[in-house]
Amino acid sequence: MTQQPWKPGTATAIGSMPGTDSSEAARIVAGELPELTPVPELPARGVGGDVIGRTAGMLRDLAVEVVPSGYRVARVEGRDHRRALDLLRWDMDAMEAATAGDTEPRLIKLQIAGPWSLTAGIELERGHRVMTDHGALRDFSEALVEGVREYVEQLVARTGGRVLLQLDEPTLPAVLAGELPTPSDYGTVPAVPAPEAERVLGDVITRLGETTAGPVLVHCCAQRPPVRLLHRAGAGVIGLDTAVLGSPEGELAQEIGDAWDKGITLMLGMVPTSEPAREPGLRELAEPARRFVNDLGFSERMLAEQVLPTPVCGLTGASPRWAHRALELSRELGKMLREDTAQN
Repeated sequence: MTQQPWKPGTATAIGSMPGTDSSEAARIVAGELPELTPVPELPARGVGGDVIGRTAGMLRDLAVEVVPSGYRVARVEGRDHRRALDLLRWDMDAMEAATAGDTEPRLIKLQIAGPWSLTAGIELERGHRVMTDHGALRDFSEALVEGVREYVEQLVARTGGRVLLQLDEPTLPAVLAGELPTPSDYGTVPAVPAPEAERVLGDVITRLGETTAGPVLVHCCAQRPPVRLLHRAGAGVIGLDTAVLGSPEGELAQEIGDAWDKGITLMLGMVPTSEPAREPGLRELAEPARRFVNDLGFSERMLAEQVLPTPVCGLTGASPRWAHRALELSRELGKMLREDTAQN
């Protein structure tokens, strides 16, 4: 198994937090998840705060604007693009302040939209999705790599940390299935063949991975994440929800088992993103993953060595109290899994 830059039993989070105060969010996340700290995203801030607008703000030499249907390529940097840049600067300031007391470099996780979700979420001037134009897709992928590299360099310089990258690809399954609507809403965008999707994603993963502290993580919160494709594209960590694990006889379970067998780590959503009527205990939260590991015939050591516990998805819609508690529970789950491994 490839040596990862985090300790067994490390926990993290998907990235988004409730509210609009970047300083408070960074302080909470840095305190609760010190071993692998995500840079908080705050979609409640509106334009430029969501994953597409935030990532678009990092693109080199490309600008976007907001139109009634969403984000669209802009000829010049306007108000919407400048707002995204402002939010990125404020987030950088907040992370610098939250990590100012560190005595050694911490692992910091930066979340960005992957190339397929990014180009599916931005329109060209004529209204079609960027992903439908091969030249535009290439230009956006190039701008993504170069822009994120520059942002990572700034983040390292400002925090003294070691940066990992997480590509969020929630739209990838719809891209593969041909389920995205066209501008007229009367049809759908043709499905992208899996080899092409893998090639584009793999190129971005390879190039971004050359400048970071370890493997590139890819998170996909869909009901049927394309685990085999993500693994083949070079993802060193794949983010899933325990609810999608399913039966060990299923195709998805086989894909997960194959990835685990080859040393891939799972960023596994175990903690609810909204406050339940009754807070479950740690062992109850871990039970789906524990059962899945046992049914596949793996040792339970896998849960400490190749799993990063997280909330099920982003915490944008959570109450501030529960968002804080969800981070605590994720960290406590990691500690429990590490201690259970040490005792066996």
